[in-house]
Amino acid sequence: MRKFILFVLLFCILGCSEKQGNPELKFVGTDVTGAKIGGDFSLPDHNGKVRSLADFRGKVVVLFFGYTHCPDACPTTMADLAKALRLLGARGKDVQVQFITLDPERDSTEVLKKYVPSFNPDFLGLRGDAEATKKTAQAFKVFYSKQESASKGGYTLDHSAGVYVFDRDGNLRLFLNHGQSAKDIAHDIGLLLQ
Repeated sequence: MRKFILFVLLFCILGCSEKQGNPELKFVGTDVTGAKIGGDFSLPDHNGKVRSLADFRGKVVVLFFGYTHCPDACPTTMADLAKALRLLGARGKDVQVQFITLDPERDSTEVLKKYVPSFNPDFLGLRGDAEATKKTAQAFKVFYSKQESASKGGYTLDHSAGVYVFDRDGNLRLFLNHGQSAKDIAHDIGLLLQ
């Protein structure tokens, strides 16, 4: 009986202290903890250094697939991510935003080097060849399709526009829908920074 009472007492102490120290996270975005999406990858950044998710353990990683000629979703999402980091203040230094181009044909390293840091100097643009791009996009279940156009670039890309967020241990935790406000993005990232 004593063992049972000690066990119950120990369980209550550990359980109660754990709940007080780690309140349940209430995300605005979609909690995808445990989803079998993505995985690590190796792609060169806009400075020529090969990067993987594992390089950023200890930081919250925000991953967005897009392209620099995108007329709407990409620049607005990148601007919202930059604003969210400003809202986080000093905690924003523990966040790494990565933009993976879906258009390596036009998004050269030089183009990415100008485009991506224009939103925030710490953001990284990643670029693979067509095959690496396809493989990485498929791993994250990102849809993209070239659409011929009379525009200056000759084509646009239809693509999914969500954002993936990984915790400090490299685990995928969140999917943020296109259009989620900078305030809500900062809220969700802030929870993962706790």
